[in-house]
Amino acid sequence: MEVILFGGSFDPIHKGHIEIINQATNLADKVIVVPNYLNPLKNGFSAPANLRLKWLKETINNPKVEISDYEIKQNKPCYTIDTIKHFKQFYDKISFIIGADNLASLDKWKNIEELKKLVTFIVVTRDNIPIKGYKTINIDIPISSTEIRNGNFNYIPEQIKQEVINFYKGRK
Repeated sequence: MEVILFGGSFDPIHKGHIEIINQATNLADKVIVVPNYLNPLKNGFSAPANLRLKWLKETINNPKVEISDYEIKQNKPCYTIDTIKHFKQFYDKISFIIGADNLASLDKWKNIEELKKLVTFIVVTRDNIPIKGYKTINIDIPISSTEIRNGNFNYIPEQIKQEVINFYKGRK
């Protein structure tokens, strides 16, 4: 079985993430969305991990998509290499989705050379960043979770929109 892992903070999930997930379901047997507890390259998050997990579960309703709480259960930052090794116990062929903006920092990822041997990277287009040598997912939804946290709530899925607005407006 071929699977695609899509990790991230999803702080919060937005319509761009959903489009990525929808397109990824056409590329593999299963897509596993893995929200992190805390990205090892970041200092914090806005919404707590369990709330972000709840929003994902309320938003994604596709039999080819699984929402995994693996990294959240670790209750600490998880490196991608460790998450991939966990899922390699269950799946032979794994692809891993990253945004084009992450290409520049791949050399900072823990055990990147080993990781490159374990997965096929699928790169999501973003900000006209050139992508060479990778399978791509092209989306044209100009939003980021940072913009949402700063008050642009236009791209929040309807199922969770009011809760997300209330949460982020309450944090200002």
